[in-house]
Amino acid sequence: MKKTILGLFAFSMMSATALAADIKPAIIYDLGGKFDKSFNEAAFNGAEKFKTESGIEYREFEIANDAQREQALRRFASDGNSPIVMAGFNWAASLEKIAAEYPDTKFAIIDMVVEKPNVKSIVFKEQEGSYLVGVLAALASKSKTVSFVGGMDIPLIHKFACGYVGGAKSVGADVKVLEAYTGTTPDAWNDPVKGGEIAKSQIDQGADVVYHAAGGTGVGVLQAAADAGKLGIGVDSNQNMLQPGKVLTSMLKRVDVAVYDSFMAAKNDKFEFGVSNLGLKEDGVGYALDDNNKALITPEMHDTVEKVKADIIAGKVQVHDYMSTESCPY
Repeated sequence: MKKTILGLFAFSMMSATALAADIKPAIIYDLGGKFDKSFNEAAFNGAEKFKTESGIEYREFEIANDAQREQALRRFASDGNSPIVMAGFNWAASLEKIAAEYPDTKFAIIDMVVEKPNVKSIVFKEQEGSYLVGVLAALASKSKTVSFVGGMDIPLIHKFACGYVGGAKSVGADVKVLEAYTGTTPDAWNDPVKGGEIAKSQIDQGADVVYHAAGGTGVGVLQAAADAGKLGIGVDSNQNMLQPGKVLTSMLKRVDVAVYDSFMAAKNDKFEFGVSNLGLKEDGVGYALDDNNKALITPEMHDTVEKVKADIIAGKVQVHDYMSTESCPY
């Protein structure tokens, strides 16, 4: 009897090991690296949470240039990694090719839709979260001029900008929103010096709250705002702590949740393909409130933005999606 119990125990341990071995998750970051304090770092945090909770290790890779995309993706797929999560829309072209070559591999891409039977596409309603921080920016602004610094000048980032403009102008039609971008190539995500220069220019034009959606470039934006005695707004990750007391809030884009859920779903054999579109209702976007910024957001501001959030979730307020028309009506 004792031998039987020991045998069953050994078999169960072997089964658990075999099950874990079948899950070989991997994540590949976009340009800017996993410690960009923004988009990539959020993805990294999601992978780390999965590892902590599951005890399963994951592979990762930080590309140095666009030429490495296809090579890195093919290497992970050929090594048997699955699921493979890619952080960023720039992975789409490589994924279109590699997904077809490895039909049994599970892939997930964040911020782009790739229509392949073995791909999960995760996109967000960035316009909704940006609308909320736009409301807060206008309420906090003394000059009634706020601004936006985007990274790469593409429709996705205009989606952030348009939501921000809509939220700010919902507070008052007289609120002015300045808007600029750091470039038209992927280098735009990793140029904090230029980000700071643009922010300074906007501040010189009267902006006293500056929101960025620029990846690593945004670190320079927040620094410039703090140096000028103005307020910044972070993005993707909670960036309130980068300039404590000088960051009004951060527009949270739950890239960490997207990565964690993708890995965990594969572990539990519940990985689903197709498109997931995450907004306020799904807790995919939001705004950050913590000890670093709680003194900046008055109870009245908090009540106002929470009311707007509830109205968006209930469908009473419709936030325009720039990518649906490639135009902004605000």
